[in-house]
Amino acid sequence: MAIIEAKNLEKTYRNDGVETPALRGVSFSIQSGEFVAIMGPSGSGKSTLLHLLGFLDTHTGGEYRFDGKTISDYSKEEIAHVRNKKMGFIFQAFNLLARTTVLENIKLPLLYSDVPESKWDGLVKQAIDAVGLSHRVSHESSQLSGGEKQRVAIARALVTNPQVIFADEPTGNLDSKSGQIVMDILQQLSEKQGKTVILITHETYTAEHAERIITMRDGVIESNIAVDNRHRARDHFEK
Repeated sequence: MAIIEAKNLEKTYRNDGVETPALRGVSFSIQSGEFVAIMGPSGSGKSTLLHLLGFLDTHTGGEYRFDGKTISDYSKEEIAHVRNKKMGFIFQAFNLLARTTVLENIKLPLLYSDVPESKWDGLVKQAIDAVGLSHRVSHESSQLSGGEKQRVAIARALVTNPQVIFADEPTGNLDSKSGQIVMDILQQLSEKQGKTVILITHETYTAEHAERIITMRDGVIESNIAVDNRHRARDHFEK
């Protein structure tokens, strides 16, 4: 079943009477549980596309369906609920609270959810275990390495048990070893937990962890192909 469907999706920015097209009729679908990489150079439209798919922005043409419904089918309250409950976001800059513990950073999305507080500790523990950071739970995020910070960001994205994980250049600020650990985690989320993972990247070796690569340039899709030499995720994380 397709959880994401884009049909002739367009996005044009307007500023002082000047129109700048960012997406020009993009069409594709993503199945539930699939790991898809969207790659392309700077200015290709890949980050704009992620913002549309994650309900962080609205399109100016075409149609976008999430879980069978268009954005116009959702009220503002429902959109906020979908972003909090059904979507998880991971960004290159981590976006953690610096003087706050790993536990408190991961718990943050639950404060804005309808999940009963009695279930919070269990959900946080599951998310921490999924990224292999139980030994860092009481540390402040400012005490962590870049790779550990990104793993905390992944755990925070997971804590509400979303259907879809959006990862925007998640290895961009990491060394190769830390980046590999992060990609292994994302791949296992797809393979073992059935999460839909959508990765935005400009790096081929990162994109090859996905099942399918959508390549963009100048706001259009150049190719949409399955990955034959997909990297296998490791079953452990280095501490």
